[in-house]
Amino acid sequence: MTEYDAVVYDLDGTIVDLNVDWNAVATDVLTVYDAADVEPRGNDLWELLLGADEVGLAAAVESVIASHEREGAPTSPRLRHADELLERTVPVGVCSLNCEEACRIALEEQDLHDEVETVVGRDTVETQKPEPEPLLAAVDDLETSPERALFVGDSPRDELTAERAGTAFEYV
Repeated sequence: MTEYDAVVYDLDGTIVDLNVDWNAVATDVLTVYDAADVEPRGNDLWELLLGADEVGLAAAVESVIASHEREGAPTSPRLRHADELLERTVPVGVCSLNCEEACRIALEEQDLHDEVETVVGRDTVETQKPEPEPLLAAVDDLETSPERALFVGDSPRDELTAERAGTAFEYV
């Protein structure tokens, strides 16, 4: 790992197991659509989030998802890669599909906030993973280039994000 100038971690499933019932979140998001009398284009939570902007529900949907994430962040169990993060001698960041505030709460609860130099959440930049912008923002904040950074994640979405951003990737 010493060949990289910075390491960026995904949060949920990598550093912590975010304590969120994603089925309940999807149900609450569907309630937002129902209240607005808008037919959703699917039941998948991330499709609902991405489609919300097209129908004027982006703020309400984001609020519902972020609320669940913030509520679950304080009780999210720490995963073993959190300890690895503490051993890093290069700058460390977080790039997550979760909202930035929930990421910061989880890091604070796990006493990792001082170890992480930058946090880029779903709501920090205009696009979300697997688009490269969030990861590139984290890499830029860590003052390195994509070619000199490693992204550590737990999903094919994370791997695709790394590929699109031009960083190395490691599965947990």
